[in-house]
Amino acid sequence: MNYLAHSFLSFTDGQIVGQFLEDFIRNRDRFSFPKEIQDGITLHRAIDTFTDSHPAIHEAKKAFSPLVRLYAGAFVDVAMDYFVANDHSLHSPEAWKAHSLHVYSVLNAHKDWLPENFKKMLVKMEQDDWLYNYREDRNIQFSIQNVLNKAKYLDKDIPVFEAFLKNKDFLQECYTHFFPDLMVHVQGVNSLLQS
Repeated sequence: MNYLAHSFLSFTDGQIVGQFLEDFIRNRDRFSFPKEIQDGITLHRAIDTFTDSHPAIHEAKKAFSPLVRLYAGAFVDVAMDYFVANDHSLHSPEAWKAHSLHVYSVLNAHKDWLPENFKKMLVKMEQDDWLYNYREDRNIQFSIQNVLNKAKYLDKDIPVFEAFLKNKDFLQECYTHFFPDLMVHVQGVNSLLQS
């Protein structure tokens, strides 16, 4: 799952911060944060673990694995945010916009906890409204290219976005089988964190 899904699957502002921080901190540093932020870090990890083991995600990887092999999971994560952003059973477009603005506000209010590299990314994220705009093909194309640019062993011109477009119906079906299960799982994890 990518940024939008992680932010949506948060129950408090502190958890939103933790969900975003997880990819930017060392494991041993997680205990230096307040409990709510630690809970967000824990939720992020629980989401990633559940996602990686779900049969529908294993299926979804087949859309990308002929092109990118072991990197398929990273592209599935990006693709899933497209389907989250367009899932009207979760939110209307207006509610997704409000969600996006709330997330940026929360992250900016907690800047003291954010590493410098994340703060720089947050400026771009907010300027281009990444979270809300994941609903559009051109922004998924940008995100896919960003993953390609960062991947050490992948050619930057691999037609991954074309694979996304070609397999959109198949990926939608995988999302439909996967995301409700993830929401149930996250509810359970959050209940344990609060007990």
